[in-house]
Amino acid sequence: MKKITLLLAGLLLFGWGSKAQSDADTAWKVGGDASLMFSQSSFTNWAAGGENNVTLNGFINFYAKYEKRKSKWDNLLVLAFGQTKTGEKEFRKNEDKIDFSSSYGLKAANKWYYTALFNFKSQFAPGYKYHDDVDTLDKEKISDFLAPAYTSIGLGMEYNPVDYISLYLSPATARWVIVNDQDLANAGAFGVDPAEYDDQGNMIKKGKTVKQEFGAYFRFLFAKDIFKNVNFQTKLELFSDYLSNPQNIDVNWDTMIYMTINKLLSANFGLQMVYDHDTPIVDKDGNVGPRTQIKQLLGVGLTYKISN
Repeated sequence: MKKITLLLAGLLLFGWGSKAQSDADTAWKVGGDASLMFSQSSFTNWAAGGENNVTLNGFINFYAKYEKRKSKWDNLLVLAFGQTKTGEKEFRKNEDKIDFSSSYGLKAANKWYYTALFNFKSQFAPGYKYHDDVDTLDKEKISDFLAPAYTSIGLGMEYNPVDYISLYLSPATARWVIVNDQDLANAGAFGVDPAEYDDQGNMIKKGKTVKQEFGAYFRFLFAKDIFKNVNFQTKLELFSDYLSNPQNIDVNWDTMIYMTINKLLSANFGLQMVYDHDTPIVDKDGNVGPRTQIKQLLGVGLTYKISN
């Protein structure tokens, strides 16, 4: 937790430093916000029943954009981390995200750009599957920092009809799926090649920690104040791997709504949908296979805005 706090503090300092620099160069547009969401319920001798719970979530959304003459450079960083505690159970993670993208474009025609795009996604802390709701020690690690991580580099075209809409298409994108945890890699987590064993169950080859993919990538971005004090942001990403089952398209659709109450208070709503054919999910009946993953968050808390 200390590492996470230091990282978030460092990013805030970086944002303030970038803002100071942007004052001297009007080609830069720098901004974003940091939010802290909190909820809590407590019961004492409550006849109707209930279970104490507390939830704390932090979000950072930071951008730095440069545009001058025929070139533009867009950078976007989204960080999120949260935990919740219910009753006597230990704190459990309910949000964990690292998402950084950087794109550089040269104008090709009106509102069209030749664009190179870099993207990195991962998480801060281990994630667990809890097998018993009572005994919190009965848990299985299913993810960790850099397990997984997704890194992609692509060349393509970007279309900006207006400043709040971007469509990017790359027919040539290299993507690396990283599982920097040997136990998870041995199990073939997140689509990497699993370990190999002999007939006696002895491991003869460790699982690979990196899987390389090459395919087509599409991204749609929309970010706009749709009403007074209501900002709507959505990002849809699609990827098809030419090298393995190109008909199976990976989907990552992330939507956030920021509702400003006053200078410090805000309410946030988030919805994320993910589909990855190479990531098997075990359902409540024990069936294993790819599933549509959905995550939803709603919170009220403090927000600090950064802008030039």
